[in-house]
Amino acid sequence: MLTILGRNNSINVQKVMWTCSEIGCQTERRDIGGEFGGNNTPEYLKKNPTGQIPTLIDGKYILWESNTIVRYISDTYGDTPWQPKDKKICFLGHQWMDFYIASLHPAMTTIFWQLIRTPIEKRNESAIQHAHKKATILWGLVNEHLRKNSFILGPHVTFSDVPMGCAVYRWYNLDIKRANYYHLESWYDRLSKRHPYQENVMLPLT
Repeated sequence: MLTILGRNNSINVQKVMWTCSEIGCQTERRDIGGEFGGNNTPEYLKKNPTGQIPTLIDGKYILWESNTIVRYISDTYGDTPWQPKDKKICFLGHQWMDFYIASLHPAMTTIFWQLIRTPIEKRNESAIQHAHKKATILWGLVNEHLRKNSFILGPHVTFSDVPMGCAVYRWYNLDIKRANYYHLESWYDRLSKRHPYQENVMLPLT
């Protein structure tokens, strides 16, 4: 049994829960963070000194940082095709995960926070426009990659689809203009047909 500490409307918690569901891991998720609080208590900070979510508890083993948790669960409990055996293919997956967190995530976070969690009168339109322009360019790179791939690493969904897969749900459900990226939208459509994705990612944006 894996214990996941974090609220389900967090994109980082969604990454972990989607991964667990795809693999078939038994999980217990506890609401922590946001309106639930609890992430700044001494007990929680002892597990995760950043005070962020999620935190994974696997027996006596504790891990934080969502992408690291996705990698750990996939490598420890996953099997092919979710977790490819070929290390070179796996590192291509890590490459795309790192591309997301280093390049695409900051822009997507700005758009999401400004449109969903910031009152209209306090929104920074300049920041939204700048982030939207950058995100559009970066999603274009993903679109080109998907021109010859059904999923990030080829014909099957894998751990590497998780970070951008969570973000692409937001991209297609935020009230924004979007470029006509056929391959990106087709990938999103394929993900949307998966029950683990529906149950853990396709949730109201709050």
